[in-house]
Amino acid sequence: MTTPGLAPRRAAVEMIRLVLEDGRLLSEILPSRTSRLDPADRARAQRLAVTTLRWMDRADRVLGPYLKKRPDPWTMAVLRLAVVEICLGGQAGHGVVNAAVELAQQDHKGKHMSGLVNAVLRQVAETGPEGWDKLPLPRLPKWLRKPLIADFGKAVVEAMEAAHAAGAQLDLTPKDGDADTLAARVGGVVLPTGSVRLKDAGQVSTLPGYEAGDWWVQDAAAALPARVLNPQPGESVLDLCAAPGGKTLQLAAAGAEVTALDISESRMERVRENLGRTGLEARTEVADALEWEGGPYDAVLLDAPCSATGTIRRHPDLPYAKDGSDFPSLFELQEYLIDRALALLKPGGRLVYCTCSLLIDEGEEQVRDALERHPELTLSPDDLKLPGVDPEWIDPATGLRLRPDYWPDLGGMDGFFIAVFRKPA
Repeated sequence: MTTPGLAPRRAAVEMIRLVLEDGRLLSEILPSRTSRLDPADRARAQRLAVTTLRWMDRADRVLGPYLKKRPDPWTMAVLRLAVVEICLGGQAGHGVVNAAVELAQQDHKGKHMSGLVNAVLRQVAETGPEGWDKLPLPRLPKWLRKPLIADFGKAVVEAMEAAHAAGAQLDLTPKDGDADTLAARVGGVVLPTGSVRLKDAGQVSTLPGYEAGDWWVQDAAAALPARVLNPQPGESVLDLCAAPGGKTLQLAAAGAEVTALDISESRMERVRENLGRTGLEARTEVADALEWEGGPYDAVLLDAPCSATGTIRRHPDLPYAKDGSDFPSLFELQEYLIDRALALLKPGGRLVYCTCSLLIDEGEEQVRDALERHPELTLSPDDLKLPGVDPEWIDPATGLRLRPDYWPDLGGMDGFFIAVFRKPA
């Protein structure tokens, strides 16, 4: 007889293993690994995988005393998932143990490990939950933690790690800019910068106003670059690397004549879907930004491809799927994209450059390098002074640095960097 709830657990274990062993991102593997599950089990599998990866460091501390050596990857994923379910999820120990033993037996390499799984998890079920909250918060992997400590200091990085452990709530951007009315409709709170945050959102598509296109999902930090750009009605604006489209929607809602460009047809389809749902208009183009010949434009918003290290609080798989080895090529691409974006601007035009990154190589250093390559450019720090933005977050010599540990009492925000360049008239 199959243990209840085994299918979503198995899918979660498969995804955890693929992240840790093959360097795959959950966003890439989730559709294929959960396609045969019903919606409720699909959501549970995703939740189990995300939560296990978020708390894996602490789970390993719980398991350490019971393991003389680390077992095979499948068995280790089973153990980690079970520990998180028992210690964090408050699940009944016997049910979790039975499911874990059955999962271990389903893998040909891990079959002989089912006895170990049973023995270890029974001990964890007896003592683990009591000590769980006393353990240190999960740390970032060394490859990322070390450079962040060098840039921000240990205390800041520990505060970021606390924000990562807390996870991310759901933020909405109102199409009409009326955050108070939207918050009242959906039961959310208005954040200082004008986004609406929901603590327990449930299924997004069932929220009031979704079908009517009255709002879209967008982290509060990600909503700031378009506000910094401050598009005016009738201005021609290029949204480079536009998908999934939140910034495109903001620009279009402001009345700008928007061209949204992305290299991926599948990702651009998401932009079109969002435009259709919200009833907003923008020209969509699938092309390589480095080869785009449109314009010139009054303004360009460049949300450059980056390490995405600022989104770890919602994507805890990222520091395990990556190791930083591909980052230098991203830094180089960002340089090329900045130069291309500047070439597409009208004289007197403005470029908002941003990345969802915590690395200064993808933020402050890019700005310094761009000013060296283009000494005629000027920065416009006054454009960064928006309602709700703490002046301490702005460096006039580079730009606006947002961190996950900001707004700790409100639930944090994604890490972001935003700068505004102005081209001479």
